[in-house]
Amino acid sequence: ITKLEMKTKDAPAVVLVKDASGSWQMAQPQTLSVDQGAISSTLSTLSSLNSDRLIEDRTSDLKTFGLDPPAFELDISEKDNQSQKLLLGDETPTGNAVYAMLAGDPRLFTMPSYEKTSIDKSVNDLRDKRLLTIDADKISLIDLRRKNQEIEFGRSKDEWQFLKPKTLRADDIEVGELARKLADARMDLSASDAPANDAASAFARGTPVAIAKITGPSGSQELQLHKNKDTYYAKSSVVEGAYKVDSLLGAAMDKGVDDFRNKKLFDFGVHEPDKIEMHSGPKAYSLVKGGADWWSNGKKMDADLTQSFISELRDLTSSKFVDAGFANPSMNVTVTSDGGQRVERVAIAKVGDHYIAKRENDPTLYQLEAFSLDALQKSADDLKPAVSSK
Repeated sequence: ITKLEMKTKDAPAVVLVKDASGSWQMAQPQTLSVDQGAISSTLSTLSSLNSDRLIEDRTSDLKTFGLDPPAFELDISEKDNQSQKLLLGDETPTGNAVYAMLAGDPRLFTMPSYEKTSIDKSVNDLRDKRLLTIDADKISLIDLRRKNQEIEFGRSKDEWQFLKPKTLRADDIEVGELARKLADARMDLSASDAPANDAASAFARGTPVAIAKITGPSGSQELQLHKNKDTYYAKSSVVEGAYKVDSLLGAAMDKGVDDFRNKKLFDFGVHEPDKIEMHSGPKAYSLVKGGADWWSNGKKMDADLTQSFISELRDLTSSKFVDAGFANPSMNVTVTSDGGQRVERVAIAKVGDHYIAKRENDPTLYQLEAFSLDALQKSADDLKPAVSSK
């Protein structure tokens, strides 16, 4: 199939053509990119289209069945100048089927109503609703400007890092969610009867929220977001016009630096460390992974208690970032992971009723609540050798 022309009563014809690369484009009533998934679904329905039953071998009373003129006509152009024309009429009395014919064939059929729904598509059903066309996993750079603040993220493999306003550890989950929300940004065309200039007017009157620029292998694309009352509207460098968008996109873009910072004290995350050393006042703790077991000073350690201690380390999370107050650390922790490739050294000092931590080669100061350090210390004190099975 190289071309489809859909004609519905009292509506302009929708014409879709396949280009040399095999992608579909809309040629009428306006030139638009097409949702390739939507047209693929339509073609799949056509390729397996069957009738429910044969009503008449030859019919001349087309008006009775809503086929003169047809309620819907689909002209199908194929290679080598071959063509077919499907005509659909009224629903049957039961309402679960429609009358159908092929042009040039006198027979009258019925076909399921749900299959009519699959092929009777409007411009809004078929157009590509994406506002940005770079896939989330292909985005290498995000520039987010909001409230006189510029935030820039760069990605190396699967890890995101702040580039602006300065080099900082980024929360991969938060930045990754922003990347997904931008890649998934879609036009909300649910109010299809509203004039197109309504969204443009609402965008123009709205308050600027943020501008996001994403970069991938094919170049850069930009999305501007405004808020009008409780509704978000966007303009894109990819497609003309302004469009209503989902409020979740607005929530993802309307965030500041601290929202995207990595608040976890350690980066080993879900991975199992190779070695842990902790000094807390006069106490010292050392754990080394050997095969499936943990060892300390030549003794095999209780697996559950060791995992509890590792979990407390993994969960250490800053309640906020502070500018000063770190001095005279009372605790030092070194975690080695990734086969020795990652070594994280953290110093922790008690300040009043809370703690402040500092990672090696990182100027950031992480404030920790006392309960998290108390839990860590208790889990360290609970460490003991495994009970012998003999």
